[in-house]
Amino acid sequence: MSGEPYEIGLQLGEIARPVFAEYMAQSAAWQAVRRWRGEPFVQALRDAARAHFPALVAELDGIAAGIGWPAEDVFLWNCRGELIHNAPDGCTTLAAIEGDTRFIAHNEDGDPFLRERCAVVEVQPNGRPGFVSFYYPGSLPGHTFAANRAGLVQAINNLRIRTPAAGVPRMILARAVLGATSLDAALQILRDVPAASGFHHTLGCAGDARLFSVEASARRCSVQQVEKRAGHANHMIHPGCEAEAQIVTESSRDRQLRVNALLPALAGNGALPASALLDVLHDRAPSGLPIYRDDPHDPDDENTLATALFDISDAGVSMKAYRHGQCAFDTFIARATPDARVRPHAETTRN
Repeated sequence: MSGEPYEIGLQLGEIARPVFAEYMAQSAAWQAVRRWRGEPFVQALRDAARAHFPALVAELDGIAAGIGWPAEDVFLWNCRGELIHNAPDGCTTLAAIEGDTRFIAHNEDGDPFLRERCAVVEVQPNGRPGFVSFYYPGSLPGHTFAANRAGLVQAINNLRIRTPAAGVPRMILARAVLGATSLDAALQILRDVPAASGFHHTLGCAGDARLFSVEASARRCSVQQVEKRAGHANHMIHPGCEAEAQIVTESSRDRQLRVNALLPALAGNGALPASALLDVLHDRAPSGLPIYRDDPHDPDDENTLATALFDISDAGVSMKAYRHGQCAFDTFIARATPDARVRPHAETTRN
């Protein structure tokens, strides 16, 4: 889909329409979020979003029109991380450097209702690098896993921040990062724009040897460069995080401990196969709560909806998405030159 922001939103809303009402009807998170209708804090969030990223507010309004829901309600839903502190959007992300290759691998964990009800969308905003992203129905693309035509890769993990602020909602901020054309530009957005709550961003870019782990919250933006291997679940772990109140669920704690135990075994002298990262993300721990989540009674009400693997080279980004252990989406996004970043470059296989 392409065009002006509202037009893109309209198309995204039309994709969501067949499932959105049923999705919201069963969502305990929506029951909690909708109580914020008309509250001054919500207006402060919208004002901040419009001040910094008016095009993305217009896109959200387009999503609402495409779904046939009030714009206020769709905006509320896209502020769920600010309005409730235990939103059911989980995830585990791995980052690894092997020679000249960088990998980012990610489990997208969300409401089990969304199994087989999500999509991968290819979006081309006018005047911006286009991107390919996993899409939750009715949510602004970009808060899951994505890669843009400048070669920028982003994978997002939920952080459960207890004290939000009147800043830019985290889902809008994450989407804004997909408009960046370099790692440094992405980091500048996260450092400079006032955030309302928090996400963990794993970032890489074609043509750049670096990978970054970023905990961007209402009170701080902690940036760590990945040296060899790194993993992150759904709570802040960088030094200094103890100064900001957060919720650490049992699942997030267990997944972080399991990742920390498994990653050192991948640090041998041999070349790291991408399949080793997928094995970690598909791990079902012998004790504790697992990295791969398919229990209908998961204590955080989350299941693994998709697993993504990004292989980042100088030429571009190989992006694969898996469901039930099988590759369901496979594309290569060539790193575009500055004057070609608004033209399509993906060669895609969909199953």
